[in-house]
Amino acid sequence: MKAVIQRVKRASVKVNGELISQISKGLLILLGIGKNDEEEDIKILADKIVDLRIFSDENGKMNLNINDINGSALVVSQFTLFADCRRGKRPDFTNAADKEKALDYYKKFVEYLKSKIGDVKEGVFQAYMEVELINDGPVTIILDTEELKKPRRRKE
Repeated sequence: MKAVIQRVKRASVKVNGELISQISKGLLILLGIGKNDEEEDIKILADKIVDLRIFSDENGKMNLNINDINGSALVVSQFTLFADCRRGKRPDFTNAADKEKALDYYKKFVEYLKSKIGDVKEGVFQAYMEVELINDGPVTIILDTEELKKPRRRKE
């Protein structure tokens, strides 16, 4: 499971020109589900996102998490995060989960995130969306559960 997390002043999603969801200060989460992802990845990724201290405190230091600032989250499905561009000129998406698994995990991710963050909005799964945002910083972080599950290297 992969996520691109962007700290935003505001973000919104439109489908066919109609506003579907919007948030003010918080996180825009572009979420990709891979064919090899497991259910445990949902909790691993969501917990990491909730706990990340990427919002500034009164001294301007990134020391606060999304709940510390009463922030919102906007989750947008993004299978293209699993693009393989190593060969040719057209991305290969065979590492992305099939739509049934992706929808199931997407819904479970959103529900779990709602249990951790007060205000969670979402895009429309498999829809062509217009995503607008005002990036704050900018602060953009890429997370991959494959990496998060690896043991941390010891400092020498």
